[in-house]
Amino acid sequence: MSSKPTVQSGSPIATLESPAANAPWYRELNRDQWRVLKAAFLGWIFDGYEAYALLLVMVPALRQLLPATELPNLASYAGILVAITLLGWAVGGVLAGIAADYFGRKRTMMITILMYAVFSGLTGFAESWMQLAAFRFLTGLGLGGEWATGATLIAESWPRRARSKGQGIMQSAFGWGSLLAAGIWYFVQPVGGESAWRIVFFFGCIPALFVFYIWRHVHESEPWLEKQKERRELQSQRRSGRQLSREEAVIANFTLTAVFGNPALRRLVLLCLVMSISTIIGYWAVATWVPSYVESVARAGGSGNPARWGAIAGLAYNVGAIIGFLAGGFLADLIGRRALLAGFFTGGLLTIPVLYLWARSPEAIVIAAALNGVFTSGQFVWMAIYPPELFPTAVRATAVSLIFNSARFISFLGPLFAGVLITRLGGYSMTAVIFGLIYIPALLVVPFLPETRGKPLPS
Repeated sequence: MSSKPTVQSGSPIATLESPAANAPWYRELNRDQWRVLKAAFLGWIFDGYEAYALLLVMVPALRQLLPATELPNLASYAGILVAITLLGWAVGGVLAGIAADYFGRKRTMMITILMYAVFSGLTGFAESWMQLAAFRFLTGLGLGGEWATGATLIAESWPRRARSKGQGIMQSAFGWGSLLAAGIWYFVQPVGGESAWRIVFFFGCIPALFVFYIWRHVHESEPWLEKQKERRELQSQRRSGRQLSREEAVIANFTLTAVFGNPALRRLVLLCLVMSISTIIGYWAVATWVPSYVESVARAGGSGNPARWGAIAGLAYNVGAIIGFLAGGFLADLIGRRALLAGFFTGGLLTIPVLYLWARSPEAIVIAAALNGVFTSGQFVWMAIYPPELFPTAVRATAVSLIFNSARFISFLGPLFAGVLITRLGGYSMTAVIFGLIYIPALLVVPFLPETRGKPLPS
């Protein structure tokens, strides 16, 4: 990418680089770049809605759908539901990342949004826990693919000085979506009766409506269009017998082959995967249980309407997450990418025992949940900011999606085992603290990663 300003030509988005270093970062953005953010934000907000809606309603849904004889094992079934969603997320995300490198970021984004919107609505019609699990897997296929396309589009179209801020704003959509789910559950739960959980999933159909907006108003990434043209030329030259260089092979090879066949790229992917596994297990195996945990504490203490306390804790947790997402986008430029990573992982490690061991009343747990949300959910912002800055355009969506999604092939076991441990250990606290130790491996790999603050994207 050039450090000189580039002017928009035609419909594709052209990257604009710092016309005036002393101007506010948002002054560098044009209308099409704001539209990219809007599209990525809207797509990701309902990913957040879908993910957190499941955490909020899976207990009442399973109470309605499970046979009475299986209700003592409800926590285990809840873990299975979360694990199945993550497994679908992993499969769909990896496939969509590859598709985005070959068929375009915009087209892949529209398909994945439409997929998760349709299957979210169908989840509300589930009549058995098996149907519920099947629809969650299919919803997960779409959820995993949307994020990588949005993050990649922003990285490739926003100027260097604004890029991390845009990614932080985009990533905050997950928190806003989770907050939306918690808010809807707060109002629907008291009046919806046994079918309240179905109404929550019906709201998940809404994103299908703005796919048309993306089709009309969002342009494809110009770096991707240029790289796609170069890919075709190099593949044609290779077919004619020309030997490609290592750099050219990264462009011409199948993206997965290019990433894992190149030693430098492979090393970056594997190091980032360690952090990704820690982040995802920390969220799904620990934060997953916040509403259920505070509900159990409220019930044991004789508080009125324990489910309402669960909804309040969900709101608090996601307010904290939004603060973490937005702050991360600015802190990444202020203190650097590696310092941001270390801060988030340390915060997650320290705030889990605050939430699950030391906060004893529903009121205290709500406050601790907000603090924990800053670190265990807010830390996801590093995945939007950092990996796109490590990989070249030809394989960027594949690599970013691998880091964000393939970790779920391992981390989906976290909530599965957490559900079993909660049942075996007789509570949430020790299980959460045990799984919170997952942040230690992430901290250990941070020093081995490069600092990318202020550097252009690899071309």
